[in-house]
Amino acid sequence: MALLQISEPGQSTSPHEHRLAVGIDLGTTHSLVASVRSGKADVLPNENGDVILPSVVHYAEDSVVVGHQAMASAQQDPLNTVISVKRFMGRSADEIAADVHHYDVVSDAGSGVPKLHTRAGDKSAIEISSEILKVLRQRAEKTLGGELTGAVITVPAYFDDAQRQATKDAARLAGLHVLRLLNEPTAAAVAYGLDKNATGVFAIYDLGGGTFDISILSLESGVFQVMATAGDSVLGGDDMDQLVADWMLQQAGINERPVAGDWRHVLSAARQTKEALTDEASVAYVLNLSDGFNWQGELTRDQFNRLVDPLIEKTILPCRRALRDAGLDINDINGVVLVGGSTRVPRVRERVTDYFEQQALADIDPDEVVAIGAAIQADVLAGNKPDGEMLLLDVIPLSLGLEIMGGMTEKIVPRNSTIPIARAQEFTTYKDGQTAMAIHVLQGERELVQDCRSLARFELRGIPPMAAGAARIRVTFQVDADGLLSVSAQEETSGVSAEIEVKPSYGLTDKEIESMLRDSIEHAREDMDARNLQEQRVDADRLLEALSSALLQDGERLLDTAERDAIDAAMQLLAQARDGNEINAIKSAIEALDKVSADFAARRMDDGIRNALTGHSLDEFSNDSEVKE
Repeated sequence: MALLQISEPGQSTSPHEHRLAVGIDLGTTHSLVASVRSGKADVLPNENGDVILPSVVHYAEDSVVVGHQAMASAQQDPLNTVISVKRFMGRSADEIAADVHHYDVVSDAGSGVPKLHTRAGDKSAIEISSEILKVLRQRAEKTLGGELTGAVITVPAYFDDAQRQATKDAARLAGLHVLRLLNEPTAAAVAYGLDKNATGVFAIYDLGGGTFDISILSLESGVFQVMATAGDSVLGGDDMDQLVADWMLQQAGINERPVAGDWRHVLSAARQTKEALTDEASVAYVLNLSDGFNWQGELTRDQFNRLVDPLIEKTILPCRRALRDAGLDINDINGVVLVGGSTRVPRVRERVTDYFEQQALADIDPDEVVAIGAAIQADVLAGNKPDGEMLLLDVIPLSLGLEIMGGMTEKIVPRNSTIPIARAQEFTTYKDGQTAMAIHVLQGERELVQDCRSLARFELRGIPPMAAGAARIRVTFQVDADGLLSVSAQEETSGVSAEIEVKPSYGLTDKEIESMLRDSIEHAREDMDARNLQEQRVDADRLLEALSSALLQDGERLLDTAERDAIDAAMQLLAQARDGNEINAIKSAIEALDKVSADFAARRMDDGIRNALTGHSLDEFSNDSEVKE
């Protein structure tokens, strides 16, 4: 398959020049870096030949240690050894504290950014992740023999804007130029699509150490299009380890999790047992705690399967949702690709095979496939493939929109829209003489603002004073290839504009994401009824305000007492109906007020035309005026 060169004008590589670019899989439990060398993408090892770097950072007395050496410190110095930092990306201090029991979580007094307290100071998830990326950058530059042009870094498809931005910030802090943030399932599709020259619809089932993604992709003539995506940003092999660890403690008669160092020891034993059960029917384990307590036990694969079945079932629900969003059923799937180290668990493969009714593809090492796909894309973006064509089309996971009058949400970019994307829509002013407009950016699937997530607010000022509805304000949403959003607003007649890059402080939790999508389906009918009610109320408010202004100006001059009383009575009835919950009652009251005030509106229009014609002849307004050749 040929690849399309993607590079800036005037910056394409010379025939003899090869730019050094890498793909990085920044994982929850481990990370990898890969590059294309001699036309083939492969992962890059360290000086010991290890390709996998544990995503662990240990803050020692006078240094920072990353990887296997840091992992060795987890039991002895747990408070200064950070594991699974990816789970903290884009999350608030309260969310981290609720999910993590052995770290001292603090909130930065100035920015509010959550940090973990270590002997080296308070460290944010961005800073900790940057230490992992630094090691991978150094490994790549040493192996490739030069400075990197840039990197493609993968993220879970379900990472929201805050989590993606945090990843990008960590890369910059590590001295990396980010060519692209690429969804992990899409990276896997690149690797398999190029290797297998596949065509059709594929499900990418990605279960890593801390995140789960399912993406439905269409591969056709070099175009990789994400049709739908779903997942859970806090679900993976780490959760299996914790279930097994808790079970081991229960078998030993320990009802509460032990202190940090002992808990790390139990987790390590649980992980080793889980991995050994991939090939064995039963595995013996030993617990040696700091207080001298010792316990020997055995875990069978059947018991392990019973422990993890509920977790695996949580991955099947997003699979169903992704298929529904893509408008497909099981029979439309041509193949299933397994990604992530947790897909090595036999029970996971059994459930995936059962659900999709076909054997899943696992030809490429599931730990390496994402990094390899990222490396292939990095090679393209660096301009090293001048004679080909490949196009990646990712999607956004949740709809983006604005608040409009009545507390309603107007969706501008629907979920599962292909990115990069730009969408614009025109709005107008609500009141006469309005010179500013508040723009409230929202994320979610519900019809009312109160049920969606607020992303950002900004104001457009300097709108020329006009009658209500006369201003033309164009609001544009732009989502770039990394899934990051910017919003701009411009008043068309004057050209005044304002814009904002949406960079929220924290991301959505897995429960919030799942709840947003589930609620949008469960409450679809009542949401639509609520929206219709709000729309009728807005129409009522607009009519009452416009008519009140007109009566103040011309009521005494153009209406007799009986006519004025009739209009006042109809306005009062509309105001009462507007405060109720009956859509039809509001609609009927609007129609009644329109009818009783129609003559008044016609008189005002006639009066306005007479005033405009005063002092002018009809010939001045005629199209038949004499025109000289």
